[in-house]
Amino acid sequence: MSQIKKTEAFQDLFDIDSNLNRLVKNIELLNYVNPLNIASEKKKFYSSKYNYEPEFKYRKIKFNGYKLHRLFFSQRLERIEDEDIRQLYEDVIYEYSGLIECIETIGHGRKFYFNSLKSFGTPTEKDIENAKFILRFDDSEFDEEMLPMYNAEEARTYFDDFSKRYDFKYNIKISNNLSAAAMVLNNTQTLVLRKSHKYSLNQLKVLTNHEIGVHMVTTFNGLDQPLKVFSNGFPNNVETQEGLAVYSEFMSGCLTIERLKELAFRVIATDSLHKGHSFSDTFHLLHSQHKLNRDKAFVITLRVHRGGGFTKDHLYLRGLRNVYKYAQAGEDLGVLLTGKVTMEYIPTIAKMQNLGLALPPKYYTDAYIENNNSNPNLDFILKSLK
Repeated sequence: MSQIKKTEAFQDLFDIDSNLNRLVKNIELLNYVNPLNIASEKKKFYSSKYNYEPEFKYRKIKFNGYKLHRLFFSQRLERIEDEDIRQLYEDVIYEYSGLIECIETIGHGRKFYFNSLKSFGTPTEKDIENAKFILRFDDSEFDEEMLPMYNAEEARTYFDDFSKRYDFKYNIKISNNLSAAAMVLNNTQTLVLRKSHKYSLNQLKVLTNHEIGVHMVTTFNGLDQPLKVFSNGFPNNVETQEGLAVYSEFMSGCLTIERLKELAFRVIATDSLHKGHSFSDTFHLLHSQHKLNRDKAFVITLRVHRGGGFTKDHLYLRGLRNVYKYAQAGEDLGVLLTGKVTMEYIPTIAKMQNLGLALPPKYYTDAYIENNNSNPNLDFILKSLK
């Protein structure tokens, strides 16, 4: 591929892409929205018989939001000749601007919540019906693989071993300040594991397929692209990326009804937030009404209420439904692995590939090669989602 000729032909596009790449480096939302004092606030919450409203502390912001907004909107997008590609970059700038507003208002209650709504939306009636449908299924079957037995260091070893199937190199960090059991930081190619967490074998299988098999795969495929927008992220990419990640759990045979219910509870918790309920209200809904054990109820409530109300978590289930239907229709999953991309922009990605502005994915999620799911209930549930 004559890369240099292409770069000359699209010089304005590459210049704008390079400018945006420099600006976007600081706005890793997940880096800021995870509270720094989870353990102490959890202790206070439990000792208050679940009636205390946690007061979480957050990292200081390392950028000037107003200046960043100004620099994003000063880009001369009219210089991008192709209408579809210009529209993508316009959408991208609005997306990044929304994320800056999210980060600037973390810990500011409803202010953050409304910015989160703008970036991630909230569950629709259909999403809530899908969640309630999943919660009707029985997940009580005992399985030794579900017992929490492995500490963070043992999990690190498991991740290292799993990662040998891909030839990219990334960092693993162990941290106390994490609301998830594991998380990928795209900007620094870092996997973060929660120090205090005990992992079951099934969870290690889930997390390796989810975090490495998809999130790291799309991180490194994005870095391989000529344009940085693939690495920094297309608009609304959470739904597609999380859908791909949970679909890899399904295809690798480690998705369980219990895990699917966890995604359903995230929808229920986000809906509780949307209805104006407090942290303790959402916790009581999950723990008392839905009989979820208190640690799981706390983690789901924390994920949704952190920052002042973070609505991202309802997108996992919707993303899974959309990716499952896409794959069942025999469509190409590879195009969705080319970076942090979104389903809606598939025609634009195809156009960019034809113009020599985008490459096919260097890495492919190995779970997608063969369907190892052996639970007919899971197939029935996923086929039935509206």
